[in-house]
Amino acid sequence: MALLNISMIGVPMDLGQLRRGVDMGPSAIRYAGAKERLESIGHKVVDEGDIYIDHSKKGVSDNTSLRNLDIVVNVNAELAHKVHRVVNEGRFPLILGGDHSIAIGTLAGISDHYKNLGVIWYDAHADMNTSETSPSGNIHGMPLAVSMGLGHERLVNIRNYTPKVKPENIVIIGARSIDEGEKALIRKKGIKVYTMHEIDRLGMPNVIQDAIIYLRGQNVDGVHLSLDLDGIDPIYTPGVGTPVPGGITYRESHLAMEMLQDSDLITSAEFVEVNPILDERNKTADVAVALMGSLFGEKLV
Repeated sequence: MALLNISMIGVPMDLGQLRRGVDMGPSAIRYAGAKERLESIGHKVVDEGDIYIDHSKKGVSDNTSLRNLDIVVNVNAELAHKVHRVVNEGRFPLILGGDHSIAIGTLAGISDHYKNLGVIWYDAHADMNTSETSPSGNIHGMPLAVSMGLGHERLVNIRNYTPKVKPENIVIIGARSIDEGEKALIRKKGIKVYTMHEIDRLGMPNVIQDAIIYLRGQNVDGVHLSLDLDGIDPIYTPGVGTPVPGGITYRESHLAMEMLQDSDLITSAEFVEVNPILDERNKTADVAVALMGSLFGEKLV
C-alpha cells in the first residue's frame, strides 16, 4: 500500500437543504479522530481547516427556486479552488461535510486534473435532481446532475467548465430513494446503479468487483468516492438528515472500502451528511472515521 500525503478540508455547510446541524459534521468527524486514524496507518495528514461560510448571504437568490443558491455557489467555488490547489500539490483531497451539495465544488476542483474521471456515489439517493425535477429546491439533492452539466448555469459553470464527469463514468451504490425525475434521467443517460436490490441479490463483494471492472472498462484515470453516510442503514448511522431504512450494513461498508483500497482506483474522497444534532454519542462520525480507516488501508493483522 502506498502511503499518501492527505489534505483534509472541512466544509461546515448545511444550507443545501432545510434540516440544520450538518454544518457541525466536520467537527464531529475530527472529534472522532479522523486525522489520528489515518496517521496511525502511516499517511501524512494536513488539516487545511474549514471553508468559511458567510451566513449573511443565506436565502438570497436571483429569481430561482433553488434554496440559498448564492451562498452554495460561493462556498463551492472556494472549495473547488482549494481542492484544485491540493491536487496540484500532489496531495490526496479528503473532504469532510457538510451537506452533499459540497460535492459540486469537490468535483469542480478535481476533474480538470483528469481526462476521464470516474465517480462512485455511495448514497441512498441519486442526487440527480434539477430545479425542474426537485420536489424541494434543496441543492444537496442535485450535485450529481450539476456535475454532469445539468442544472443552474451558476452551479454547472464553477471553475468555468462543464461537465465535470461523464454519465457513463458514474456508479451509484446503495440507492433506495430515487425521485421520478431522477429515474427518468438515469434511464436516459444509462447510468450504472446498484440499488439495495442488487446488493441484496448479488452481495456486496460482487457489486464492488463489478463496479471496479466497469470503471476500468471505461478507462478512467482517477476515481472520486463520494460517500454519504445515509447510504448506510440508519441503525448504524442515525445522525443523518435524510435516513432511509433498509440500507447497506456496517460490515458491508467496511468490505466495500477495503475492496476499493485494494483496487488502487480511488484518487479523492469525501464523507458527507454527518449531523451531530440527530446523532447518538457521535456514532455516525465514528462510523465515518472507521470507514476512512478501511478505505486508506487499515488492516486487522
